[in-house]
Amino acid sequence: MGGNRATHVNPFIVNDRTVDIHITVRGSDWYWAVMSLMGFTMLAIMGLSFRRPPTQRIFHYILAAAALVAMVEHYSMASNLGWVPIDVEWHRSGHLDSGMNRQIWWVRYCGWFIIWPLLSLSVLFTCAAPTVHILWACFLSAVMAIMAVVGAVVRSDYKWGYYGFWIWSWLLLVYSLLIAPRGYAKALGRDIQLAHIIPATWICLLWMLYPVCWGVSEGGNVIPPDSEFIFYGILDCCLIPITCGIFLWLHERIDPRYLGLYIRTYKDPIRGWRDPALVSGGVEKSQEIGAPGQVNRGTGQPTASEPGRLSEQVPTAEGQEMV
Repeated sequence: MGGNRATHVNPFIVNDRTVDIHITVRGSDWYWAVMSLMGFTMLAIMGLSFRRPPTQRIFHYILAAAALVAMVEHYSMASNLGWVPIDVEWHRSGHLDSGMNRQIWWVRYCGWFIIWPLLSLSVLFTCAAPTVHILWACFLSAVMAIMAVVGAVVRSDYKWGYYGFWIWSWLLLVYSLLIAPRGYAKALGRDIQLAHIIPATWICLLWMLYPVCWGVSEGGNVIPPDSEFIFYGILDCCLIPITCGIFLWLHERIDPRYLGLYIRTYKDPIRGWRDPALVSGGVEKSQEIGAPGQVNRGTGQPTASEPGRLSEQVPTAEGQEMV
């Protein structure tokens, strides 16, 4: 038999409970298309990475990972998997949104929990923001996803409390992505400033629309699941394929080494006391100089017992010796 049989193979029953408000084959078809677009985006990013040296592919790795997670996320929902039936707060009388419970897709929020911090990471890597600033923004991105899923599975009107925490986290994230890093981006030049402000503004605007979709679907049960799929699917297509395209285009002439992002290759040896460059005549020079706690073979004097301490005696102006 041909056609999309996902809703027949994976019926609308979870834990012996049948869901009343659910998607149809049309919604599943739409998400199969979105999944294909996410897969194509991942392959395109990986293909474009070969245009850059291996040491300059860090943003390709991050964005390809986000596209891969999005592909798996939409595959699950297109297959009618990764959901639970949750009783609705607001009962509607429409043909597609009437009933006691509704499909809540927990797999969607799992994808957000991974994808959104990756996008925040890319934005802040662009302007060479401090590590603690990056960790804070990634934390807020993950918190938004957690607040969304917790609110979605709550049956009572207390779900809107988590919705409020979601909006508050978004406001903090807007400051962390747009306002706080401006000085770092400006200090690195006009190209870096544009590569930071354009994707950051675009992403924050899209993240503002996700709570709107949540409010009329999982939260308020205003639109049926198929319309929910269309709304979220458009947002996801704007957030992953379009954002990745804009991001890589703006970074076309930016060397990640200028941002302090360098990927070591096998041609870059790790400098250390076993480095072949330090070996002369079969004897390691580090041993000739003396490792900490050993005797220097050249002078017969003891070496420093701990790294960072002076090991030789330095004469002072009065002829005394200072260790």
